[in-house]
Order: sequence, then C-alpha cells, then structure tokens
Amino acid sequence: MSLNEQLKKDFSTLTLALMAVAIVLNIVLGQLVSLLKLPIFLDSIGTVLVALLAGPWAGGLTGLLTNLIWGLISDPVAVAFAPVAMIIGIVAGLCAKYGLFKKWWQAILSGAIITVALSFVAIPIRVYMFGGVTGSGADFVVAYLLATGKDLFSAVLITVISNNLIDKVVTALLAWGIVKGLHQRFTARFPRASAVTE
Repeated sequence: MSLNEQLKKDFSTLTLALMAVAIVLNIVLGQLVSLLKLPIFLDSIGTVLVALLAGPWAGGLTGLLTNLIWGLISDPVAVAFAPVAMIIGIVAGLCAKYGLFKKWWQAILSGAIITVALSFVAIPIRVYMFGGVTGSGADFVVAYLLATGKDLFSAVLITVISNNLIDKVVTALLAWGIVKGLHQRFTARFPRASAVTE
C-alpha cells in the first residue's frame, strides 16, 4: 500500500469529522477541569477515542491539533504540551494495534503505558520551560512536594507520573467503554476499530 493510499485510509472524511468532534471534547473537558483546578486533566479522552477507532497517526494528530487550537483560543500553556498530547494519541493507537484495548484490564495497562511514554516528554517541558508551575491543579502537588524537601525535578517527576497515571487510566477506560458501546455498524466504518471491538 502506497503512502497516499495509507493516508486516505487513515484520514477518511469520517475520521476527519471524528477528529473535529474529539478536539472540541478535549478542549471543553480540559477547560472545565482547569477551571475547577482538579489535579487530573481529562483533556485527552477524544484523542484516545480517535486513536482506538482510526489508529495512532490520527490519534497523534488529534492530540497535537487539540493543544495548538486550545493554545490559540485561551491557554498558551497548552501549546507547550502539544508534543505530549501527540504522544498520547500515538501510544494509545499503538497499544490498540497490538491488542492492549480488548479488555477493561488491558485498557488500564494501556493507560499506564501511555503515562510512562508521555512522562519522557512532559517532565522536561514542565521543569525547564515552566519551573514546575503551569497553572493546573497539579501545581498544588508540586508545591507540597517542594515544601517537604524534594528537589524540583523529583517533585515534577512524582507529580507527572502520579497525576497522569490516574488521569490516563480513567481516560483509557472511558475511551474503551465508549468504543465498546458504539454500534457495530458505526465501528465497522473504522478499519482499525476491530483491534478493540473483536
């Protein structure tokens, strides 16, 4: 299959429409959580959903575009974390591709794998670009750990892994549940969805 054919398959009109809905879902949920200053994010449910239905590249692009658009609309910090959002989509799609979203417990495992992968990108961004403080609810955890004597890198490492582990497990389970609950006629229109639904 040529690259052009693969792109047409991965980015069909239906996939592009799904990506648009997912981007709105990500921003709305992320903005709500940010306003409430919760220590989790819930801003990648749409990204993971696209990754499960349309594959890692569509998922990665959904995450990337979410943060770029979000940054332009209301939250410039989101732009800095666009690579993290992209990694979430790619890794979720790869987990699905290799059969790690067939059962609920595999979705939990996938959430943990996504957390480890994103940590390699998120920790340096949070430490070196923002000094550990990004305006999210997770800042309270960083501040607490710094007050207990942890150095900045350790405080951010613990915060990123603990907060994202909870967040990405919840996100993976929700996305898995949504895909499992979709009508078979709808999921059949996404060739990659069979890695989750069968």
